[in-house]
Amino acid sequence: MNLIKRLIVQPPLLYRLMFPEAVWRIQVVGRKVAYLTFDDGPVPEATPKILEILDHYNVKATFFMVGDNARRYPELYKAVRDAGHAIGNHTMHHVRGRKTSFRRYIRDILEAHELLKVAMFRPPHGLLSFRQAHTLQKHLNMIMYDVVTRDYARNITPEEVVNNVKRFARSGSIIVFHDSEKSAKNTIAALPAAIEWLLKNGFELRAITPPA
Repeated sequence: MNLIKRLIVQPPLLYRLMFPEAVWRIQVVGRKVAYLTFDDGPVPEATPKILEILDHYNVKATFFMVGDNARRYPELYKAVRDAGHAIGNHTMHHVRGRKTSFRRYIRDILEAHELLKVAMFRPPHGLLSFRQAHTLQKHLNMIMYDVVTRDYARNITPEEVVNNVKRFARSGSIIVFHDSEKSAKNTIAALPAAIEWLLKNGFELRAITPPA
């Protein structure tokens, strides 16, 4: 794995320190816990099958939803919620903070918040400005990640996705998958093996619960 891909899969300490208000890992004393998260959905090409896989293994996860997708597919939004998974805000239109004006970015998040009414937020691509982050942390719990599986990449195989989990997952890891049309094939193929490896290696898999 080259250096750039390595830095994508597990964000370096320097980048984490740039956003101290964000949650990157959630360690539990005396427990080996990991947190599966899914970004960009819900969409019919991926979300229903992912829900089936999670149900098969009796695993709860966290879905960071694009508000416009939740609006377009209310039955999928309801299915995720009714299955007991946690839900987070991933903006209304999957906008990138560093490529969007401050006002437009905040407005887009607030639009998704009006629909989803949840306390957790994850910025698309993990990218936003310091001003955006400082403002958001006053109102929402910003959840980042410890491992990015790269299931969305065109040149990656399901086996490589699983290997990213095996190589980089550790106690407290927040692991990013995607329930998007783009990633569906890789995610659905890799998820069972990733879950089985995590469970076999003593991880408890939990949904993220934001602090009160």
